[in-house]
Amino acid sequence: MPAAGSGGGLEVAARAAGSDASGWGSGLGGSAAAGEGVGPHSRYAGSLREPHPKRAPYAELGGPTASIAWATGLVPGTTAHQRRTWNLSAIWRLDDEQGDPVAWLKQVPRFFAHEPYVIRAIAGIAPDLVPRLIAEGSDGRMLLAHAPGEDRYGAGADLCAEIAAAFHPIQAHFAADPAPLARIPDARLSRTLDDYVRIAEPYFDGLPGLREFIGDLPARFAAIAACGLPDTLVHGDLHPGNVRTDETGKLTIMDWGDSVRGHPALDILRLTDADTGGGERGGGLPGRDKLLTEWADRWQRTVPGSDPVRAVELMQPVAHLRGALIYAEFLENIEPTEWPYHADDVPAGLTAAVAAARP
Repeated sequence: MPAAGSGGGLEVAARAAGSDASGWGSGLGGSAAAGEGVGPHSRYAGSLREPHPKRAPYAELGGPTASIAWATGLVPGTTAHQRRTWNLSAIWRLDDEQGDPVAWLKQVPRFFAHEPYVIRAIAGIAPDLVPRLIAEGSDGRMLLAHAPGEDRYGAGADLCAEIAAAFHPIQAHFAADPAPLARIPDARLSRTLDDYVRIAEPYFDGLPGLREFIGDLPARFAAIAACGLPDTLVHGDLHPGNVRTDETGKLTIMDWGDSVRGHPALDILRLTDADTGGGERGGGLPGRDKLLTEWADRWQRTVPGSDPVRAVELMQPVAHLRGALIYAEFLENIEPTEWPYHADDVPAGLTAAVAAARP
């Protein structure tokens, strides 16, 4: 991506998702290639040149310049370098006069607007586990202090085990005190059944087994509830690429835009079942069984009498279904010219959910 100076006039927000954002991106990985896809968001018939009310502020003419001016006004003497702009976030790194990174400007759409709130909530419990929030602005802007280290895309089981262990006290805290979660999206199973039915119905005739899987959800959700694990803060995209480690091994968990109130198994499944390079689906993490056992042991100590092992088994197809819902909600809230980047992700998630539910 081209660089933008603190007084620059960068006005073109590229919509490609491929440039490296060094761990500061937002949103699940998504489909890199544009395709026609299947279902209700497969094609846009309107004019691509007309303004649209769902366009992100940073994609408007003058949007990037206004955001850079806001950030550099808070951190004088810095230069902003654009790292990513797409439909789920815009990212700039702010360097000092010596070229060293000091802060990151992140701007997100309305549906990720709770991210600064979540960072503040976690900082009140474990300040070293999240990036320091310098400021929160209008139009989805936030300024975050630079977190030294490297993003850990592709990391193995040892780091994933550290991530899971470090995040458990946070989830245990909000399971016991869920009141702060009232201000973030609610993905509890009891609240999302109708949403799952809504996004799946257009695909009932084209995806074998989907109708039956959706019809069985009330029974599955009841069985999950019987396992006794409480709803809590869910990161929503917990993989090593959203974690930075410095030379001392200190973890910083990034990218809280997908965070919701929901079932804790969603995060351990994302961490162990998906591609550690950031993709939602993969062959599974080597050493997965050991990590799941450790995760279950922690929850059994936190909630005596619970059955985390059974819960995670039942939640595996729900995690794929949750991914499909996330992408459907992206499509409902981004401008139509961006639909091709995510349209295929909805049926892909539904297909994976059905496959995971088979005996």
